[in-house]
Amino acid sequence: MKYLIRAATKNDCYSLSRLMTQLLNRDITEEQMQDRLGFVERSPFDQLFVYEEEGIVIGTLGFRIRENIEDTTRYGEISVLVVDQEAKRKGIGKTLMNYADNLAKELDCKGTWLVSGNKRIEEAHKFYNELGFEITGSRFVKNFY
Repeated sequence: MKYLIRAATKNDCYSLSRLMTQLLNRDITEEQMQDRLGFVERSPFDQLFVYEEEGIVIGTLGFRIRENIEDTTRYGEISVLVVDQEAKRKGIGKTLMNYADNLAKELDCKGTWLVSGNKRIEEAHKFYNELGFEITGSRFVKNFY
């Protein structure tokens, strides 16, 4: 199947809102996705890509550069990875992860990393381990609102 990975545009907001709703298990509206795309457009570090087959968006990848002050290196961070429920287990997630790895290499990054919630251990964590990712720590969060 022929596919295309490209930068997300405002025309993708409907598809992106549907994908993000699947990821977050709560409704994400097209207007919210427009706001998020605006954020990406203003950011010097963030990018959002879509995976499409035959003109239909069925996956998305958020990517950002993380610079490390402690050792002056950089990593590519996979900030979002979603494949439509109906299209899972077809290699799309792996294709998007490889795309992120190649982008990180092009941008002279030391590697790639991501954060995944504890609720996704069975499916997502196994997938990441199979791609060579290893657990290296824990994330601590202090919410203000």
